[in-house]
Amino acid sequence: MKILAISGSLRSVSKNTVLLRAVTSLAPQGVEITLYGGMGEIPLFNPDLDDLDHGKAPASVLDFRAQLQAADGVFICTPEYAHGVSGVMKNALDWLVGSGEFMQKPTVLFNAAPGSEHAHPALLETLRTMGALVTDATLPSPLPGKKLDEAGLLAIPAVADALRTAIKDLLHAIETRPAQEF
Repeated sequence: MKILAISGSLRSVSKNTVLLRAVTSLAPQGVEITLYGGMGEIPLFNPDLDDLDHGKAPASVLDFRAQLQAADGVFICTPEYAHGVSGVMKNALDWLVGSGEFMQKPTVLFNAAPGSEHAHPALLETLRTMGALVTDATLPSPLPGKKLDEAGLLAIPAVADALRTAIKDLLHAIETRPAQEF
């Protein structure tokens, strides 16, 4: 089973990315959780560059789509900027609206930043509009304000338990999702 983890932050020390790295380290046997590393390579959305009928788009977009298509499920962890979804995350999702990679795709949303309350519902609305099956996974709120690496986060029992539960919930959603009709 393959799961793609996507951070909506380009910062090298982002709490969101650290949280997703922690998730990847908890993958049970038979489950591969891969952290997507190309978010900074995706150009600004321009429909003139996207020829869905002929599979033509910038290489980074085609790679992103291919990784999502190959994934059975998705983890997304994104910061909140100015009461909204990060620009890089929204831009990446805009490239997917017409191509359908999130249709019936089990997805877990996290936000690692304390005090963030607007990005999650905005991202939830976008993903549901795109057809994603978003689980109800939650994290202890707020996560510690100090900078922690993956090991530091996993040393907090409530965080480690919440991440394991989120993985379990995502795997269950993958196994029980409705069959797609074409």
